[in-house]
Amino acid sequence: MDKAAPTVRPADPTALAATWIDSPVGALLAVAHGRALVLLEFHDRRALAREMGDVERQFGTSAPEPTDAAHPILDVVRAQLSEYFDARRATFDVPLDLRGSAWERSVWEQLLLIPCGQTRSYEDVALALQRPGAQRAVGLANGRNRIAIVVPCHRVIQKDGGLRGYGGGLERKAFLLDLERSITGASLW
Repeated sequence: MDKAAPTVRPADPTALAATWIDSPVGALLAVAHGRALVLLEFHDRRALAREMGDVERQFGTSAPEPTDAAHPILDVVRAQLSEYFDARRATFDVPLDLRGSAWERSVWEQLLLIPCGQTRSYEDVALALQRPGAQRAVGLANGRNRIAIVVPCHRVIQKDGGLRGYGGGLERKAFLLDLERSITGASLW
């Protein structure tokens, strides 16, 4: 008797799915809702518990324990991050669901416009949003970004080129910027 092929069911669009992704900068928790990534965060970030609580409230459902089960979005995130850390990918094209205030979303959308291998100052981002003097507000929105690496808040630096304010730690920020320099051949500082 032949065994039937396993049935692949599409992801429940109302459920959250979670997995751990190993990386050279530490494990990342990836969470998807339906067909979009809603969280990608370092395992040891102090804000992770708050961020998970925000995600659960925003989507009205509890997050499951992370698993290695196949999931269309989480599988794409894992593959794209692997390519990125192997210096074979400069951009991500995974669908995102960015939830936050209008200001936070505008900052995050501006971050997505910063090319790999380039940086912007907090002031540059504020000016791009036509909000001169809003550097501190840009920094706060960066700190609320729940999708590390893919929404590249690590590309925002001080006006003088110094590294500052990265929830994953300055060592990781420096690593990511150096990696991106190797991907693009750009000089970041």
